[in-house]
Amino acid sequence: MKPAFSLCGRSDVYVGSAAEILSDVLPAGRVVVVTDATIDRLYPGLLAPYEKVLIGRGESIKTLRTVEELYRRFIELGVDRKSFVLGVGGGIVTDVAGFAASTYMRGIGFGFVSTTLLGQIDASVGGKNGVNVDGYKNMAGTFTQPRFVICDPAMLRSLPDREFRAGLAEAVKAAVIADAALFARLEASAFEALRSDAALLAGVVSAAVQVKAAIVERDECEAGERRKLNLGHTLAHAIEKCSDRMNHGEAVAVGTALIADAAVRLGVLASADRDRIRGLLAHLGLELTPPVPMARLLREVGKDKKSEAGVLHVVLPTGIGSCEVRPMTRDAFAALFAAE
Repeated sequence: MKPAFSLCGRSDVYVGSAAEILSDVLPAGRVVVVTDATIDRLYPGLLAPYEKVLIGRGESIKTLRTVEELYRRFIELGVDRKSFVLGVGGGIVTDVAGFAASTYMRGIGFGFVSTTLLGQIDASVGGKNGVNVDGYKNMAGTFTQPRFVICDPAMLRSLPDREFRAGLAEAVKAAVIADAALFARLEASAFEALRSDAALLAGVVSAAVQVKAAIVERDECEAGERRKLNLGHTLAHAIEKCSDRMNHGEAVAVGTALIADAAVRLGVLASADRDRIRGLLAHLGLELTPPVPMARLLREVGKDKKSEAGVLHVVLPTGIGSCEVRPMTRDAFAALFAAE
């Protein structure tokens, strides 16, 4: 089967049935699956042929301790440099599995079956693999491409509404960055239609992945343009650090709404476009108010891993389908939200 996208000549992205694609793309030899108990229960037929290592669920397990436990299990199982790791799950599973595989024995091959909307649109694609340190997002990680990513829209039927909605926040982010047509498609689609219409959902997934794939192809290791994919994330990561009330996608929605407000104040975004961005996020049922005071969030911003010598690379929307990256001191960034 031909991949929908190919990144950097090393990573193929497929959109379709995981059951049909997987046997064609797995390399010959030993395969070890990294997944969690829920995915193991939901897809026993898909995973039955392979040895499995189960990890926990939730952001709290996305740590170096979990990676260490994976290393020990790999050693117990006799995983070697010719083995292949298959991460099956959402963004936490693929981040942990990818980081462990890319550092075990200085790196062994790995691929993903992404089972959440957020994972398919963003987390599993592009070669970033990382874990949190003391609650700070992805402070330890690698740029290593998975050999393949399978995005099976049918798997998204099992997601709770909250998790599905969180993934849509990343679709909105991709649309704001570089796809006005995707933005308009989402504006015209009810949440219930996105949940139930397989063709509509597959189109949204493909369009959002296309945005990311095109940017990663031009800037794999985030030296410049790839920073655009962090739209809304500077504040989102602070929200996740300061509060456990919101998941990643929900925090991205808040961060995107706030930075759109800031872009209007800076004069780089029309207020009508800001209203469309906020309106679409609200239309999809996403909350736009931060769960903690802005002052507390801004204290965390300078600790973000994307801060370099005290300078933040702030992603500002400049229209529907366009954005820019602007270097900004933490104080200048904070000043944008002085009235919040």
